[in-house]
Amino acid sequence: MMCEENQTQVTQIRLLGFRGLHKYKPLLFIVFLLTYIFILAGNLLIILLVTTIDHLKTPMFYFLKHLSTADILLTTSIVPTMLDIIFVEEGVLSLWGCMIQLYLFGMFGFVQCFLLAIMSYDRYLAICHPLRYSSLVSPDLCLLLVVGSWLLVIVLMSSEFFIYIQYNFCGLDSIDHFFCDLGPILELSTSDTTILALLDFVFCILAVFFPFAFIIITYFFIFFAILKISSAYGKRKAFSTCSSHLITVCAYYGTLMTVYMGSTDEGSGDINKYRSLLYLVVTPLMNPIIYSLRNNEMKRAMQKLISQIYKNGWKI
Repeated sequence: MMCEENQTQVTQIRLLGFRGLHKYKPLLFIVFLLTYIFILAGNLLIILLVTTIDHLKTPMFYFLKHLSTADILLTTSIVPTMLDIIFVEEGVLSLWGCMIQLYLFGMFGFVQCFLLAIMSYDRYLAICHPLRYSSLVSPDLCLLLVVGSWLLVIVLMSSEFFIYIQYNFCGLDSIDHFFCDLGPILELSTSDTTILALLDFVFCILAVFFPFAFIIITYFFIFFAILKISSAYGKRKAFSTCSSHLITVCAYYGTLMTVYMGSTDEGSGDINKYRSLLYLVVTPLMNPIIYSLRNNEMKRAMQKLISQIYKNGWKI
C-alpha cells in the first residue's frame, strides 16, 4: 500500500527530544556526556580486567564481561544521538537509520535479559551444587550459552525488522522522543501494525518475562540453600557471591517495569520518555559501580592491574 495523493512519503524522522528544557541544555549535555564517558570507562575497565587478570577468568566474570559489552553497545546506540538532540534541540534520522536504531536497541536490551538469567543459573550452581560446579560450568558451556543468547536475540529482532521495514510512513514525520522506540514508531506508521504489536508482545514474553521468571526461581532455590547453612559466616559468604548480581537484576528489571508497566493515560508518553533514561543511562552506569565497590575479587583485580602498570613504568 502506497501513500495517498495528499500525503508525502516519510524519508526522515524528526526526534523532538527534550522540548521545554532548552534553558537547561548546557547542564543536560554536560551531565549526559560525563555519564556516557563513565559508562564507557567503567564497562571497558570490567572487560579489560576480566580479559587480563587470571583470577577473574571464571564463568561469572565471563558472563559479566558480555553484560558490560551489551551495556556499552546499548548506550552507544542511543546516547550519541541523544547528545546531538540536546545540543541542537531537535534531531533528524533517516527512516532507515531510525529502523536500525530500533533494531539495535531491541537486540542489546533483550540479550541483557538472557545474560542476567544465565548469571543467575551460574550462581545457583555455585551455591546449590558447589562440589560439582567446576564440572557443570565448563568453558564450552559458557561459550554456548552466550553465543546462543546472541543468536536467539538476532533471530527474534530480525523477524521484527523485516516486518516493520515494509510498513508505510506517510504524512507525520516527528515523534516526541529522543530515540526511535517501538511505540512511537508504530503510532507514526499508516499501515496496520496489529501483527507487529502482537509479535513484539510475544517476543517480550519470551525474552523478558521468561528470563525474569527463571531468575526468580533460581534465587528461590539459592535463598533456600543459604538458609540451610548452619554458620552465620557461611550464610554471609554465600549471599555475598550473588548480591552484586541480585542488585543488578533489581535495577534492570525495576527500570523496565517502571517504563513499560507505567500509566498509559494521555500525556504519559512524555513521562515514559524520561523514564527511559533509567535503563538507557542509569542501569549501565550502576553496573560498574556495583561490581567495583561490592566485589572483593574485582577490587583485587584493579589493585593488581594498577600494580602492573606501575611496575611497567606507565606512571601518570
